[in-house]
Amino acid sequence: MGSPAAHDAVAIAREFALGGEVVTAKPYGSGHINDTYLIETNPGHAPHRFVLQRINHNVFRRPDELMANVERVCAHAHAKLKKAGFADADRRTLRLIPTTAGRAWLTDPLGNRWRCYHFVHDATGHDVIRSPEQAYAAAKAFGAFQALLADLPGGRLHETIPDFHHTPSRFARFQEALAKDSHGRAAATVPEIAFALARGHEVSVVVEALRDGSLPERVTHNDTKLNNVLLDDVTQEGICVIDLDTVMPGSVLYDFGDLVRTSTSPAAEDETDLSKVRMQFPMFEALVQGYLASARGFLTPKEKSLLPFAGKLITFEIGLRFLTDWLEGDTYFKVKRPGHNLDRARTQFKLVESIEAQFPAMQALVDRS
Repeated sequence: MGSPAAHDAVAIAREFALGGEVVTAKPYGSGHINDTYLIETNPGHAPHRFVLQRINHNVFRRPDELMANVERVCAHAHAKLKKAGFADADRRTLRLIPTTAGRAWLTDPLGNRWRCYHFVHDATGHDVIRSPEQAYAAAKAFGAFQALLADLPGGRLHETIPDFHHTPSRFARFQEALAKDSHGRAAATVPEIAFALARGHEVSVVVEALRDGSLPERVTHNDTKLNNVLLDDVTQEGICVIDLDTVMPGSVLYDFGDLVRTSTSPAAEDETDLSKVRMQFPMFEALVQGYLASARGFLTPKEKSLLPFAGKLITFEIGLRFLTDWLEGDTYFKVKRPGHNLDRARTQFKLVESIEAQFPAMQALVDRS
């Protein structure tokens, strides 16, 4: 379906109703999945900017369902913000530009799906959380995103990646990989395997609660990293949640849990010096305060109570996926060195240990918040 260099982004951009002549199309951003371009047009006075993207359908195998989700989510969020009287509603949610034929996305002759967004001005994405203030801003933005979509009409969104956070399925896959030991790696991984097996009784908590209705299914983002929130360049407020490709039905606990996993440790995801890996309580406190500032109005008591556990569960789940991939011969995650996936698993499990050590204090904080 072609590499970025193979696409005529200017010609593609002209298929969208941009309201002016396309002047430039340049590769944009640091994403590794979709092909992204910054489009500039000249409508006769000041240039206007847009973001054009080709969806990677090798990763997202159901691109039309994905875009149907994105179209519904963007339209509903924008309408609610306008109705609520936000003067900057146009900056607070992604907005799709229709094609010249009036469609929400374009399918080119090669079968590629393209979309075009308004550019969110005076706001920037950041790759690493460096302060509790940033953690607060990110958590508040994701909570606000969930709040906007808590009353999304029209039925259930498409589940574009089935069982994405189905931890029992991830655990079963790990057990299968362990039983096969197809690459003879289990003997060198005894402590990590024991760590995973000892926590198997916890993997079904959220899934079973969703099944029996004691936790509600929500519209969730499913990739709640800081770089998926644009922060206002002046105020540093979380303005707009981006990267909506994984938006689908789930539990809000998945989103909050991944915030804890990606935001509370100062160490890299593949840090080999495990003494650097720890759950920083001030960061967790900022996440809780920011998230509840925008999500408190729709959370059920059980959802709120399980916020600390969510951090542990999602961190364990990702560690389990790294360990499984290591046992299976590094077939899913890209690796840059021997043992890379094992290093990643150890880092996640060390963070789980740090969460467990501080869990009573984490729970007490949430209960009194």
